[in-house]
Amino acid sequence: MRAKIHLEGALKQALDNFGWPWPEKAVIEPPKDSSFGDMSANVAMMLAKEAKKAPRAVAEDIKGALAGDPLIEKIEIAGPGFLNFTFAPAFWRETVGVILDQGEAYGCSTMGNGTRVQVEYVSANPTGPLHIGHGRGAALGDSLTRILEKAGYDVQAEYYINDAGRQMLILGGSILYRARQVAGQDPAEPEDYYKGEYITDIARDLMAERPDLLDLPEPEAVEACKVYGKDIILQGIKDDLAAFHVRHDVWFSEQSLVDDGKVDETFADLTASGMGYAADGAFWFKSTELGDDKDRVLRKSNGDTTYFASDIAYHDNKFKRGFDLVIDIWGADHHGYVPRMMAACEALGKPGGLSVILVNLVNLLRDGQPIAMSTRAGQFETLKDVVDEVGSDAARFMFLSRKSDSKLDFDLELVKQKSMDNPVYYVQYAHARIRSLDRKAEEAGVKAAAVGPESLAQLDTEWDLELLKLLDQYPDYVEAAAKAQSPHLISMYLQELASTLHRYYTNCHVLSAEPGVASARLMLLDCVAGVVAGGLGLLGVNAPESM
Repeated sequence: MRAKIHLEGALKQALDNFGWPWPEKAVIEPPKDSSFGDMSANVAMMLAKEAKKAPRAVAEDIKGALAGDPLIEKIEIAGPGFLNFTFAPAFWRETVGVILDQGEAYGCSTMGNGTRVQVEYVSANPTGPLHIGHGRGAALGDSLTRILEKAGYDVQAEYYINDAGRQMLILGGSILYRARQVAGQDPAEPEDYYKGEYITDIARDLMAERPDLLDLPEPEAVEACKVYGKDIILQGIKDDLAAFHVRHDVWFSEQSLVDDGKVDETFADLTASGMGYAADGAFWFKSTELGDDKDRVLRKSNGDTTYFASDIAYHDNKFKRGFDLVIDIWGADHHGYVPRMMAACEALGKPGGLSVILVNLVNLLRDGQPIAMSTRAGQFETLKDVVDEVGSDAARFMFLSRKSDSKLDFDLELVKQKSMDNPVYYVQYAHARIRSLDRKAEEAGVKAAAVGPESLAQLDTEWDLELLKLLDQYPDYVEAAAKAQSPHLISMYLQELASTLHRYYTNCHVLSAEPGVASARLMLLDCVAGVVAGGLGLLGVNAPESM
């Protein structure tokens, strides 16, 4: 981050002195091959036409203009006119002062500029406990919320409660069926119902609370079961997410859209904009005008609204609450629904206002053997069971170790291993190892140095510089993760930082080094510990003091 900022400022000053504009397509980034230097810029090639010179000639002019910068050690011209820059060790050593001065704020940026963003995630039907697939979406949404806030966005996390529609009637019927069995009756098995043991538990509890349940007319009994079951299951979902350290600021009810007239309000908006119309006794969304293969019905001729109608009304409500961007996290099986929802947001006057992140399947394994999961059949590993067995930290880190649209194998036995082959243990151990060293240093009477020319000068090995350069990249990774809406970038960075730290220990003595060197290295390692803790915090994972 600092390297890019410094270089961009120096280049802009040089171009201004030459009377050349800053190219719109200028790119400043680390070269793919680190042997080429610390940063590379294409500005010379972008300016060739404006300067009326060959790109390499422009590059030579720029190189000469920056030759006196004391923080740039070497400038080389490569290929057709790329400029490769190597910064002086003194530049990288300044990173220590920046990190220690900013503390927990290190890595914060103003990239988001206060943009209001809503992240909606999990939103599982309140018809059963959360399973491991929901856990991956929960970890992703919660971590993304943390990252966006770190990058300067104003973020609200939301859970959409699907408490209206057919699945809720099925829940009510399932509980009533089990209640009749609990009462010793032999009811006919429903064609479609939820079969998990939790349904029987809910039925038994409801029977104790409502002894008259089975005396009620069928519709009233189903409604009583539905409401009671929804409330019990939803509270269980909230408890499970709290144990998983997942935050939701708003719990939004689908039923409230109907009760508050928001669906009809959205239909009126679509009609006014020419994107909604009545035909054949139904109400339609004119989605063909936005690239769909056919128009979509929102209200059927019998008066029932479709799922799509509620979804459009819900997103209309989001935008009317003042969000500039809404991010939905969905299961990968909903990929075909994305273009339709994008078209709906465009019809609502918010083109580009919706971003959808797809979360692929989690293959849950135990010692390499798959565990079958099906909510309806009652065969699934709940998120609570997984968290109870492996811990929230291990589960969250594994969920965030790969891009969300990639399939993920999650072996319960593997993630419990306390070995360097376990990525979460590997990263957490990096933090614990430094804190253990701090305790040993205190016992030995060795203190971390204060930032100053003499102490920074002690950080003069290639291993010191390797760590310093990586620490400087942390703010870049935060911004990249926010921009790409990809928390796994933070996970990748932390694994690289942990690997670099463990390599540092192999090559550099700390407490056994000369006093001045030992104190300087403790100072550097305190910076590493702070960045590891901060990065883990963005993933919702703890940074232990000991392991």
